[in-house]
Amino acid sequence: MRETLAGTRRLVVKIGSSLLTNQGAGLDRAALGDWVAQLAALGDENREVVLVSSGAVACGMQRLHIKQRPRALFELQALAAVGQMGLIEAYESAFARHGRQAAQVLLTHDDLVDRRRYLNARSALRALLSLSVVPIINENDTVATEEIRFGDNDTLAALVANLIEAELLIILTDQAGLYEEDPRQNPKARLVSEAPAGDPTFIAMAGDPGAWGRGGMRTKLTAAAKAARSGAGTVIVAGREPRVLSRVLAGEALGTYLYPAANRLVARKRWLAAHLSVRGQLTLDEGAVRVLRDAGRSLLPVGVQAVSGQFARGEMVACLNREGHEVARGLVNYSDAELRLIMGHPSEEIERLLGYQDEPEVIHRDNLVMV
Repeated sequence: MRETLAGTRRLVVKIGSSLLTNQGAGLDRAALGDWVAQLAALGDENREVVLVSSGAVACGMQRLHIKQRPRALFELQALAAVGQMGLIEAYESAFARHGRQAAQVLLTHDDLVDRRRYLNARSALRALLSLSVVPIINENDTVATEEIRFGDNDTLAALVANLIEAELLIILTDQAGLYEEDPRQNPKARLVSEAPAGDPTFIAMAGDPGAWGRGGMRTKLTAAAKAARSGAGTVIVAGREPRVLSRVLAGEALGTYLYPAANRLVARKRWLAAHLSVRGQLTLDEGAVRVLRDAGRSLLPVGVQAVSGQFARGEMVACLNREGHEVARGLVNYSDAELRLIMGHPSEEIERLLGYQDEPEVIHRDNLVMV
């Protein structure tokens, strides 16, 4: 199974608080610099990498000389605001040494629940990747309330993998991976090398969070199941292994590889077919229907003959043939009002008709499923 990892072009890497702060002793700049060097090397291989980094609260505690993690949300938010400054400064300096630009992206739960904000976040991240910039993502702890928090950055990393349609999620942690038993209780406990993501039998093997982070092995297993929904595999591995990222991507049996039950495109198509309700309808000409059905290509505005219903960008619409039979459904890149202006026109005229262009397609083929 691991031999397929060598072909990974887009991945999410998550680094936990216990690693970044060396179990709370302060921001470990040497270790951070080593991970950045590895990330920069992946960029040199033309891989697209998004980094999800914990450590803001722990860094804030270190800066303010606070020894015990507070429980009150407002205190944690204040520490995150202080710590985020030092964390991003350290990353920016480290990436600059390798001639790389980084960008800070703070997300809240609402950003990935509200469809418009979800699409805006996806477009922004894709734009950064196209510019060879490494996005550094963290939860916006300073404004997130207890009711709408992701809960941990393992979950955030999995949702980011869904967001950007990554092929792989690598979770760097202070553990070697998932063990069949607690290695602290049984030193001879066996490491699980490979397993299907989402298998409930592994939850019983998972441990509790450490003192310096919110996540534990249980949250990592849950994150792997979430990442698998869009077809991404997950590797949980010790972050302090030398050259850990390149070795994982070379297929070396490090850590625990949790593989998805379906490939990336099939998993996404299943989600599209079952998860969302239809908000409108597009009537297509015969040429467009044939291209969708026989060539598996995207839907362009020139193939749309009529628009019905009210819908916003990113909502699900049904695609009908001229006889009124549904042939496909997918997530649109334009609202109903915008589509009424550009339907029947080639993509090159979108900017002239609307004054701007988000995407050349009405529905991208990755966001479309035949019915």
